[in-house]
Amino acid sequence: MAGAASWSFSENDFKQIQQHLQAFLRDSNARCALLVDRAGQLVATVGEPPQFDATAFASLTAADFSANDQLAKMIGENEFASLVHQGEKESMFLADVAKRVILVVLFDQRTTLGLVKLKGKGAVERLNKVFEEMFNRVGAGPTAPEKGLLEGAEDEIDKLFG
Repeated sequence: MAGAASWSFSENDFKQIQQHLQAFLRDSNARCALLVDRAGQLVATVGEPPQFDATAFASLTAADFSANDQLAKMIGENEFASLVHQGEKESMFLADVAKRVILVVLFDQRTTLGLVKLKGKGAVERLNKVFEEMFNRVGAGPTAPEKGLLEGAEDEIDKLFG
């Protein structure tokens, strides 16, 4: 699969994506929303700037989503459309967008998982429309993630913990 390098945003696409993400953050009271392509490239960030290496985070997020796709298949599901990682103070909600991009939402005690999921559903639907229109316009229809994705993630993990 080709990642974000095989498609690009128009200025209007990017404005629409940012507006949808900003509205989602406002409505859900989440801290930050990131879009990551399935190859692990950071596409967009809205909200509070992350206090960590966003490039490594994007790569690990894509690997996490890919690994969970494999787990879903093992139990007889085609995929998990969303994932949740809930911590004591900080949590993450991840959702598939147009089979090519992952919406990653970082949130804390200022909101609830239920509200993030509820508002996230509408945001994903709006983002799906933007990405589908963009992919149709540039002729880059959805494709499956590449097999080598986890190999790249292993390199990022080694860099972080090695």
